[in-house]
Amino acid sequence: MFPGPRFPCEILAFIQDPEKAIRSGDARANELNDRYKSMMPAAGYLTDEQTTNTLAHLNQQTEALDLKSFSVPKNRKFKMGDSVVAPVKNAGLFIELEDYIKFPVQKGHASDKGIATLRADPAGRGSLFVSDQMGLVYRVSHQQPRVYLDIRGYFPNFIFVPGIGTGLGSFIVHPDFMRNKLLYTTHAEKLSGVPAINEDAFPSTIEPPLQWMLTEWKIDDPCADKFTGSRREVLRVSTPTTAHGFQDIGFAPVAKEDPDYGMLYIGCGDGGSNNLKMPELCHNPRSLPGTLLHIDPLGTNGPNGHYGIPAANPFAGNPDPAVRREIWAYGFRNPHRMCWDTSSGLRMIVADIGESNVEEVNIVEKGGDYGWSRVEGMFGIDTKTDLKVVFTVPPASLATYHEPFGQIDHKEMKAISGGFVYRGSITKLRNKYVFGDIVSGKLFYMNLDATLSDTSVYAITIIREGKVTSVQELSHLTRAHLRIGYDEQSGDLFIMTKADGMVRRVAKAGFKP
Repeated sequence: MFPGPRFPCEILAFIQDPEKAIRSGDARANELNDRYKSMMPAAGYLTDEQTTNTLAHLNQQTEALDLKSFSVPKNRKFKMGDSVVAPVKNAGLFIELEDYIKFPVQKGHASDKGIATLRADPAGRGSLFVSDQMGLVYRVSHQQPRVYLDIRGYFPNFIFVPGIGTGLGSFIVHPDFMRNKLLYTTHAEKLSGVPAINEDAFPSTIEPPLQWMLTEWKIDDPCADKFTGSRREVLRVSTPTTAHGFQDIGFAPVAKEDPDYGMLYIGCGDGGSNNLKMPELCHNPRSLPGTLLHIDPLGTNGPNGHYGIPAANPFAGNPDPAVRREIWAYGFRNPHRMCWDTSSGLRMIVADIGESNVEEVNIVEKGGDYGWSRVEGMFGIDTKTDLKVVFTVPPASLATYHEPFGQIDHKEMKAISGGFVYRGSITKLRNKYVFGDIVSGKLFYMNLDATLSDTSVYAITIIREGKVTSVQELSHLTRAHLRIGYDEQSGDLFIMTKADGMVRRVAKAGFKP
């Protein structure tokens, strides 16, 4: 046990049940809730001894680092302010969910690690590919999951802790998969001396804790139930912390003769740069964190010779040798998921997880600057001073940034889980971008028309057997760890939750009279 003082029973009670402390009027609990706009998960499962040991260690580190305690203003009246953006609307849309696939929970599993990405099987047999952050890719046939690829056997430095964003990040099959048999994955690795393409990007005061790696897998038989084949490293990138590394990857749904066919997009988070009070490490075309990358995975003119820089990239011909020519757009904090809307031309949608107040749905344009770490949504933020405060700024100060298509306040959504534009057989869902909240499991949508005239965000009500319910209730979870999947072939939309390993299918939808 770490040596340290005895802690007041009020602190232990708060850790075990934060909501009770807030409702009781406790000043510190309410100040924290007001500041972070999110309630700390209850830790009632910890014994008093475990909690005390943890607090003793924190106290020891606080004294060693001479950290200042969180202050509570005197005579503070605790009342949450209004949302900084327009509230979510309710047009009466409901969906009914049905259990579809149950995945096994892996040994050593934590609630924040589990099934995360779902893709249609290009073999056209009605099957799916689903990945688990613990290092597995499943092939699902007749709703039965079987391990297709276990990357842990190939990468001894693979890690899925610490950090909620580590592990197997995402995967995607090449659009010409049935011919070239290529699949791509991203994963996190502890440092092993292998150089990254940005290994000299950080000051000497930062030792990157891990690297993110993009791998190409060459498959012997695209119809086999188990992977056999070869692999090669495409690229690896260092990040300044364990947070906000590689997120989603994807190929635009374009025809084979289109120049963008087979070009790979990679969402790269800010790497926690702003948590280190170093915003200069992102929001910068000379730096990879906080960007959307665009590469030719089969090309060779990239810095390491293992990938190419498409000629269409906005910085491809930039004369500044320090500019990263892989960048397609920048100014993202945590570009969680990407998809494309094909109902009116081709529009790329990226969901960006916010820090202080605002979650974003962005329509991404080539070379666009989406503002983080100088703005969050359409509000100013000074991440060197306080990550948890946004403020209004003159319109002229926002002119260089691309405004989000949709904004959601943290009072209604804690962390956006990007989704998909529905094009299946359920009429009431067509041309709606369906997405959700990672934390609460709440679902939302935005209407997409030719002119993007409706920027409102609407709530979705979940129904099960004729009764209103929620993802939390269905999963028996406090934190849903929600992800959304879509089968481009069948048009099926899926709701996934990590902790219980469940995939639920949207069976029907409609509007209440």
